[in-house]
Amino acid sequence: MKHLALASAIALATATSAFAEGETHHLAIHVDEADAQVMNMALNNAQNVRSYYAEQGDTVVIEIVAYGPGLTMFVDGKSPVADRISTMSLESDDITFAACGNTLRNMSKKAGTEVALLSEAHVVPSGVVRLMELQEQGYAYVRP
Repeated sequence: MKHLALASAIALATATSAFAEGETHHLAIHVDEADAQVMNMALNNAQNVRSYYAEQGDTVVIEIVAYGPGLTMFVDGKSPVADRISTMSLESDDITFAACGNTLRNMSKKAGTEVALLSEAHVVPSGVVRLMELQEQGYAYVRP
């Protein structure tokens, strides 16, 4: 009877490991500079991390958070990386783009009109608070 139970446990462990998926990793990338080089580095980091974990059989959930001067990354008509963001957004649902609502409100006030963002960006109340929340949820943090 003991051998039958042991054989059943081994068979169950083997069967469930065959269906086990790779690990899921979480990454928050912070952009606070209106510098195309920094923005491209952030996007390169996201692509490189995604490629690395795909090769390992893992997945990665990435959120790029922009605030302050870095919000230019998501401003429609001003973003030097708009085409890359569009392409990356189409390639993967696991990469999201968070725009600081505080910065957006201040930019709009200064411009005297509502500043339009790229359709891929979603507004969060505060970029800094969003980064804190992501870190509290276990996201790794990178600032290019």
